[in-house]
Amino acid sequence: MARPIWTGTLSFGLLNIPVKLMTGERRVDLSFRMLDSRNNAPIRYERVNAETGEEVPWKEIVKAFEYDKGSYVVLEESDIANAAPDHKESVDIDTFVDLEAIGPEYFEKPYILEPGKKAEKGYVLLREVLKRTGQAGVGRVVIRTREYLAAVVPKDEALMLLILRFAQELVDPADYKLPEGSLEKWKITTREIDMAKQLIESMSSDWKPEDYKDDFRERLSKVIEDRVKSKNVVRKAATDEDNLPENAATNVIDFADLLKRSLEKKGGGKPAPAKKAAKKTAAKKTTARKRTGRKSA
Repeated sequence: MARPIWTGTLSFGLLNIPVKLMTGERRVDLSFRMLDSRNNAPIRYERVNAETGEEVPWKEIVKAFEYDKGSYVVLEESDIANAAPDHKESVDIDTFVDLEAIGPEYFEKPYILEPGKKAEKGYVLLREVLKRTGQAGVGRVVIRTREYLAAVVPKDEALMLLILRFAQELVDPADYKLPEGSLEKWKITTREIDMAKQLIESMSSDWKPEDYKDDFRERLSKVIEDRVKSKNVVRKAATDEDNLPENAATNVIDFADLLKRSLEKKGGGKPAPAKKAAKKTAAKKTTARKRTGRKSA
């Protein structure tokens, strides 16, 4: 059973939904080790001082930033700790935007949010509202000490957390030499456009991701398996399964009240409290009685 990366909360307004952040991708790349061909011994990477050529132990290694060619500024662990984000083990949604407004170039890596124990009601509430509105919750999330920009979107029965790239991470297409201008400039005829449309229509089909497989990996895996079998190598399969931590949340939370208070906090309607309204009504009645008494006298 997959283990959660962290167990925390998904929050928007005053609502806090206990969730587990689960990986949403499966790495299938084949990794290789470099061996010495003379005796097939693994080759190690050593930490060597560039000036003395001596190996450097881990305790003597510090982190530094190269601000100029050959010039470094050393950072202490406390410097890095002070720059680390405060909110950890949580997805804090700052705003909701149209999902279609987020360009495909911003999406980077998928995760799956799994509801904590007895937190299904809030999970389903957010999932179904996002489906009906076509929106995505955008906010911040901390994964292994680093803060990321992320979008929470519905996908079938799940809430997906998609890591987004920051705008400064993207290259402006205008930086490259791209063909500009109209069809006439490039002498593209109407007939060529119609033929291209017909070709696309003839090749169109429904999107079925399971139809696409990594053929190179499968062929290479077969070669590796054959080699392993020929040398009678025994491989041990991991059998340990870790229990997922449970979150003691409850489905009996008054979500209507939390949503109402969240709207009031954001300024989206501020109904007067019941007690104050009752006092105002009583005061009006008392004033009316006094006035009536004066007229009678």
